[in-house]
Amino acid sequence: MQTEKNTETPLAKIYLLPNTFTAGNLFFGFLCIIRCIQAKYCVEASAAVEFYNQAVWCIFGSFICDGLDGRLARLGGRESLFGKEFDSIADVVSFGLAPAMMVFFLILSPTNNYPFFRKIGWIVGFIYLLCGAVRLARFNVITHPLLPKDQKLAARDASCFIGLPIPAAASVIASLVLVINRFDLKAWALLLPVLMLLIAWLMVSNVRYPSFKHIDWTTETKFRAFILIISIFVIICTFEGLSFVFLSLGYVFYGLIRYVKCAMRLRKKC
Repeated sequence: MQTEKNTETPLAKIYLLPNTFTAGNLFFGFLCIIRCIQAKYCVEASAAVEFYNQAVWCIFGSFICDGLDGRLARLGGRESLFGKEFDSIADVVSFGLAPAMMVFFLILSPTNNYPFFRKIGWIVGFIYLLCGAVRLARFNVITHPLLPKDQKLAARDASCFIGLPIPAAASVIASLVLVINRFDLKAWALLLPVLMLLIAWLMVSNVRYPSFKHIDWTTETKFRAFILIISIFVIICTFEGLSFVFLSLGYVFYGLIRYVKCAMRLRKKC
């Protein structure tokens, strides 16, 4: 009898450790959705705020897992097509659906007393989710190993992302919800839908954002950059929620401002 040969390619193999963190990413995203539903139908206001806060930390948990799975895969030479697709599916849930439902239940719900959002609230959430899914699909296409090398190099620069990464978009929404609940800024919460539409556009735009995937234990840095990194870490530990807001918004508008400046320079040359 002839034995069947294993035709599975290395890129299609399922590696345990990286995909375990991807599963953790998906788990935290699912738990975030559950906490948002519990918060919406909770009778006590204080308990609802606590559920929303837990939902926010679930998104941050997904953020950590998402950062670790890819780094472990690259560190051990265990990158695979399965892991890449699995990671994108998890990201759609954790950084697409979960933040959209968080904002919908907190601000855009039809039961809230905002007549304008009663009709279009769900549309805002869907646009954010749609742009996040398109952004992930585009990333998978331009990084696919079967793509010709010349097209791959033209479409992708290893030092930056094309469009706002969806984890960064979700971290903006999560950190803002955390601050709004902590300081009871319900009036400012009405700006979240506008911000969601801006973030949705940035995800599918050609605005470039810096990538930190190339940073590892052997990465060298200048003395000033080292001091800046340590200072940022101290600020995060000191101000907690507020620091997450400033860092996430700073990342979003850094890419946008740099894009506008480059566009203005090109117009002057023309």
